[in-house]
Amino acid sequence: MPVRDAPTGQAGAGSRCYPKAERLPTSAFIMRPMHKLPRAFYDRDAVTVARALLGKCLVRRTEGVERIGRIVEVEAYLGPHDLAAHSAKGLTPRTRVMFGPPGHAYVYLIYGIYHCVNVVTEREGKASAVLLRALEPVRNLEGRTRGPGLLCRAMGIDRTLNGHDLTSDDFFVADDGSRRRIAIVKRPRIGVEYAGHWARRLLRFYIAGNEFVSRP
Repeated sequence: MPVRDAPTGQAGAGSRCYPKAERLPTSAFIMRPMHKLPRAFYDRDAVTVARALLGKCLVRRTEGVERIGRIVEVEAYLGPHDLAAHSAKGLTPRTRVMFGPPGHAYVYLIYGIYHCVNVVTEREGKASAVLLRALEPVRNLEGRTRGPGLLCRAMGIDRTLNGHDLTSDDFFVADDGSRRRIAIVKRPRIGVEYAGHWARRLLRFYIAGNEFVSRP
């Protein structure tokens, strides 16, 4: 999928919500054969992986239902030196998955009610990851998907998937062969004001003009 950086100030559009993915006007376009991403895709620096994830499809298969959402917004967390990253607090039971090998899901709970899903990047011990912030519904997704907690609820993602291998057959990221051109917007990450100068780093990336982005 060809990409380019969007001009400064370019932001997402509208706020329409489709209750079922099959109603999306792009549905005929996006129903393509899925090619699961290999582990080598994740074994790169977090920023590279974050940008490359835009436009890819998150797939969850459970109880005979396949849920698919196109990734339209992400945040990169660069490792223990990044004061906004969970791994900045070191190796703990919570962050153990982040310190593990690439290509695994790091799922945690916030506010006691919302789950957030990240993909672990780089080699074991680097403790970097990419947070998935928003999805464009593709198939069998009901409810809102603009925001990390909402997308997890729509996809049926919870802590039982923490540490899950993203090269498995029931939960993975795939390339559907889409060749739409996209422009990528860079912004500071959301909710990390405590992280000093790291709060100002442009490590949130989203597809310009996509109506499912959580915020401009």
